[in-house]
Amino acid sequence: MIAAENINITKAERSKLTDINLENIPFGKYFTDHMLEVEYEDGEWKNAEIKPYQPLLLDPSLAALHYGQAIFEGIKAYKNEAGEVSVFRPLDNYKRFNISAERMQMPQVPEDIFMEGMRMLIELDKNWIPQQDDHSLYIRPFMFSSDSMIGVRPSEKYKFMIILSPTGPYYNTPMRIYVEEHYVRAVPGGVGYAKAAGNYGGAMYATAQAKLKGYDQVLWTDAFEHKYVQECGTMNVFFIIGNTAITPDLKEGTILAGVTRDSTMVMLREMGFNVEERALSIDDVISAYNAGILYEVFGTGTAATISMIKELRYKDFVMKFEVDSWKTAPEVKSRLNAIRYGQATDNHGWMYKI
Repeated sequence: MIAAENINITKAERSKLTDINLENIPFGKYFTDHMLEVEYEDGEWKNAEIKPYQPLLLDPSLAALHYGQAIFEGIKAYKNEAGEVSVFRPLDNYKRFNISAERMQMPQVPEDIFMEGMRMLIELDKNWIPQQDDHSLYIRPFMFSSDSMIGVRPSEKYKFMIILSPTGPYYNTPMRIYVEEHYVRAVPGGVGYAKAAGNYGGAMYATAQAKLKGYDQVLWTDAFEHKYVQECGTMNVFFIIGNTAITPDLKEGTILAGVTRDSTMVMLREMGFNVEERALSIDDVISAYNAGILYEVFGTGTAATISMIKELRYKDFVMKFEVDSWKTAPEVKSRLNAIRYGQATDNHGWMYKI
């Protein structure tokens, strides 16, 4: 195992930051000066280094390109008014990363490599963190199989890497959502609960079809009846019905256990809501809408944080919402941001200081 102090650092000769304006920066377009790279071979992690951000030299027979052994995480770091840097719940992402690794038959990444490598990388590139509202440093740990051979089996070699990207809001405006009743994101026994790269590639066609209809994303439904709601695009989803907040449960392994999802449930309980994790059918959603008690629908995720849904379409039935008058989703976002930006006491121990 690699000791954290043995992570070698090679600094970039010149920072790209001088060429970039961090105000109103788009999501995922720019990357910081450095990256972490660690190799797995012969049953052990080795050659851990932080080096200038650069292209990878890959063999055309790279196993990940052919058989899809690839996973990732999304984490965010924030800078408070005093310039101090903290990361939001990275240990939870670390644990989920290894859950994904297990499902995809990949090696576990040791905590010291993941956490200390991330800390050292952020410390080196902390000047890239924007301080504007809704801005942060997006942290992308990922791992892929790196055997150079053709053959359907788990790889014997892997690369674990972390790259960083200064970012603004993922969704700038409330979304229009199309309820998907043909294509499927995940099935029980599948890999829906893992943050596997293929989950996102497989979702793109249905999303593109929804966009042709004028919608921003899809609300996935279950594989058997296309009746029970699951995830919304790349986010978990919440429905405020009366004084109850309902989000689909994780029992069947078809839904990602979102860190922002969990944080949102905590905030909602503190705000006095009953929070239920359970199956919710689209018929029940429509009934609540018709009864005038479906008050808000919103997505949660690391990239999106809290994203309000202004329209939901199921078949030919359209549900529209006056998001400007909403109180719950904006309050959840406000409370989470206050903790993230150091404006409120972190009573939950969520912030990891760099």
